[in-house]
Amino acid sequence: MVRTLNELFNLDGKTAVVTGGAGYLGTAISEGLAEAGAAVYLVSSNEQKCRESAERIAGQTAAACFGKYMDIRKEESIKKCFEDISAEAGSIDILVNNAAFSAPGKLVTMTEEQWLAGMDGTINGTFRCIKAVLPYMIEQKNGSIINISSMYGLVSPNPVIYGDSGMDNPANYGAGKAAINQFTRYIACHFGKHGIRANTVSPGPFPNPSVQDNPHFIRQLEEKNPLGRIGKPEDLKGVMVFLASAASGYITGENISVDGGWTAW
Repeated sequence: MVRTLNELFNLDGKTAVVTGGAGYLGTAISEGLAEAGAAVYLVSSNEQKCRESAERIAGQTAAACFGKYMDIRKEESIKKCFEDISAEAGSIDILVNNAAFSAPGKLVTMTEEQWLAGMDGTINGTFRCIKAVLPYMIEQKNGSIINISSMYGLVSPNPVIYGDSGMDNPANYGAGKAAINQFTRYIACHFGKHGIRANTVSPGPFPNPSVQDNPHFIRQLEEKNPLGRIGKPEDLKGVMVFLASAASGYITGENISVDGGWTAW
């Protein structure tokens, strides 16, 4: 059956889970999926914030939105959250692995514990969530997994920019994000036979509001970027709906950089 363009991007009847769904980027991602018609579960270790954001998004979009507790560091927490969502919604069609945490530090003084903590906050959290959601997607014979990586999973932070401003981007963050890119390809190739697609989105310079208080640093980011500006959270809405929907039905194992051309230099 040939679908219209509107039908291809429509997420009516789909259930999406967004980890870190009430965060700086997660909120815009959740909004975009809800605007496309999905029922969206915003999950994180801050359940109250997720509930408040879900209520606001539901009011704006008329979509069903919910906030739930999930700690990406704990396998049992993730398992219970998916169990509850599956029981309530009947399916888990879309998973966006957006939640992350870092353990900053200079490489020459970084302890092994700090290094491992940073890896845990990137690749390990993504691994735990995918492992927990796969049985549901395998059983229903479909699913779209979207992993949030970073431009620093592809290129190194520019030492001139980060050194001059004093803003540190730790080595374990980029290493963990690069691991997400490869893990995504693994999932795509090994679980495509079950109708499961896996893709990665690599945001570029999307500094949070507190970082934007440093105008010198922001100016350096803008000057390095071909489009001459930093990213806005809403810049991610389109690509997320695209990868979640039937519009990308023949796309898997790919990475899409949303970076204003940063990695094109």
